[in-house]
Amino acid sequence: MQKMLKSTSILLLVYLIVWGCSPQQQNDQEQSAIPVKIQKVNKGQVLQTLSYNGDIEAEYMVKVFSKIPDRIQQFFVDEGDQVKKGDPIAKIYAATIEQGVRQAEAALVAAQAQFANAQVEYERAQRLYSENAMSKQQYDGIQTQWEAAKAGLEQAQAALKSVKSQLDDASVTAPIAGVIGIRNYEEGDMANPALPLVTIVQMDRVTVTFDATERDLGKLQVGQSATIKVKSYDDVEFTGELVKISPVLDPLTRMAKVEIIIDNPDHRLKPGMFASIIVTVGNLDDVIIVPRYAVIENTTAERIGGKDEIIKNYYVFVEKADSVQQRKLHITYATDRVLAVNQGLQQGENIVIQGQQNLRDGSAVTVIEEE
Repeated sequence: MQKMLKSTSILLLVYLIVWGCSPQQQNDQEQSAIPVKIQKVNKGQVLQTLSYNGDIEAEYMVKVFSKIPDRIQQFFVDEGDQVKKGDPIAKIYAATIEQGVRQAEAALVAAQAQFANAQVEYERAQRLYSENAMSKQQYDGIQTQWEAAKAGLEQAQAALKSVKSQLDDASVTAPIAGVIGIRNYEEGDMANPALPLVTIVQMDRVTVTFDATERDLGKLQVGQSATIKVKSYDDVEFTGELVKISPVLDPLTRMAKVEIIIDNPDHRLKPGMFASIIVTVGNLDDVIIVPRYAVIENTTAERIGGKDEIIKNYYVFVEKADSVQQRKLHITYATDRVLAVNQGLQQGENIVIQGQQNLRDGSAVTVIEEE
């Protein structure tokens, strides 16, 4: 009986020890498993893009000058006004030219009268000479007078036409339809032929110009689509088309000017705005896509072909059966948001997208959320 009691006491003691230690051991195991969020790997499409900064310009912009360097008598337009072709822009003070017109008109009247008299004498001389009633010498003299009067008339007509053209220049009109973008003068200012009176812009369509590097030129083609954003409309993306690539590069910068055209019917895009540009140059279909925030990136210096080169490496952690395996990725294309992977992952595998900074190859994990 005493031996049985002793055996029972030993078993009870062992049970108490095991019962007391198991929760602690279990708690240690739970604490060693790192909580993570995971996401299943899928295939999709990745757009290949190039990013630039550029300036917005009007599709057409015309500077309107005064040919007459005199005071501006009147302005008919102001900045922001819509104008049609031929609409008056400004009137330049032209009293001297008007006086010149009157003088030219009087000179023309005198020349016409002189030519009329010479014409009568010339016709009379022709009749008399044909009847042998006038000598050759007299006839030649009258013919010379007639020719001089005719030349004087033509000169007077040309002078009047010229001075009237100058007077027409005093009334400045719009050469194209559009919007008055800039007005450089006020009424009473002295017009300077070197500085335009106004600038007229057509804004129903605008262009965005940027400089592309020599390396990117092989990827850019006329007809490619582009997305444009400006600071004035942070949440709006404007769509345009690449229409022109300069055939030559700037010898100093080794860059070529590229032009994009954008429809702008509401005139929200203004010439002079700064634009952020993304040009779509291609796409990758049916590729494994990994979000960039799930990837651990580092750089290493490697000697390749006898030269030291900086290599960027990409790693992810693949979760399976409450542990993780570190995988090195081979990248086809990278954007600021995603990576297109061609080796290192299989579709359907789970990768860690949160908590990966605390992991090492073989770490135990607890999945707290799956996206």
